[in-house]
Amino acid sequence: MFGSLSLSLPGCTPPEPIKLGPAIVEPVLSDHAARMPDGGTLAVRLTKAHGTCKAVIIALHGMNDYGTFIADAAQDWARQGIETLAYDQRGFGQSPLVGRWVGEDGLVADLETLVRLAAARYPGVPLYVLGESMGGAVTMLAASRDQLPGVSGIILSAPAVLGRQALGWFPSFALDLSAALFPGFSPSGHGLGIRPSDNEEVLAALGRDPLVLKGTRADTIYGLVDLMDAALARGGTDAIPTLFLYGAKDEIIPKPPIAKLLARYARFHHGAPWRLAYYPEGWHLLTRDLQGPVVAADIAAWVFDQTAPLPSGFERTDRRLPGHSGAP
Repeated sequence: MFGSLSLSLPGCTPPEPIKLGPAIVEPVLSDHAARMPDGGTLAVRLTKAHGTCKAVIIALHGMNDYGTFIADAAQDWARQGIETLAYDQRGFGQSPLVGRWVGEDGLVADLETLVRLAAARYPGVPLYVLGESMGGAVTMLAASRDQLPGVSGIILSAPAVLGRQALGWFPSFALDLSAALFPGFSPSGHGLGIRPSDNEEVLAALGRDPLVLKGTRADTIYGLVDLMDAALARGGTDAIPTLFLYGAKDEIIPKPPIAKLLARYARFHHGAPWRLAYYPEGWHLLTRDLQGPVVAADIAAWVFDQTAPLPSGFERTDRRLPGHSGAP
């Protein structure tokens, strides 16, 4: 109610995402870049498999991050014959429109193009999509829109589903108001006391990396919350096997919206199997935490056999978070 009130005030119109241009070129994928149909070029970070390529993982990073987020896990997977194709989503890293928001349609369209390009590059090789945080939300929405053609499975690592209901009315009201009146205002988030990982070396490197955005425009945050609302409400599919990953110590995406997402899956997704790994010592950046190799090993095991036990032993066979039913 309060969000609607804020946007009904004079001069308060909800910000619109930047729309992608029309298709003007043929998309092309190389080891270092992917040209999209509108002519935009996304940076690609390819980690090649050692020897025969047995599977390919397309990896999507989280908010303000970019394609190197999966570098360490990708090296582990390469030794097992898994090739990793991580890319900088539009608005992040070395891709176009850094700091701006292209919305669900734009992010999903780019992912679909990458999937089609990867399928053509690796004919007959199983193709997987891994999304961390915001990347997980994009992956879920692409799946719900049938825009992951030929994908053998999706991995959702701490998917971003922190929508307006979880935020509460006042933060939602403040966000709507600031995005409408001051769309370019870019708070840094410093001082919030939120830790994304227990790996101090990784956190220090992120702080030094100029390609990791340190501030986020208010209209971009607004768009992200829209994306998370949509992912929680309708993201995912029962047509593609899915592996959920979540850490008990996650301070970015709290347990209640994740539990709500899992409860929705339990009610409505009865086709392809889905599984949940819950890491008692896991934080938000699961593949970069101190126990990151454990998570990477679970992902590889699932890629090779979606029915085999996860080597960590951290699977929740009831597919619920401890103490959280996710009931509305």
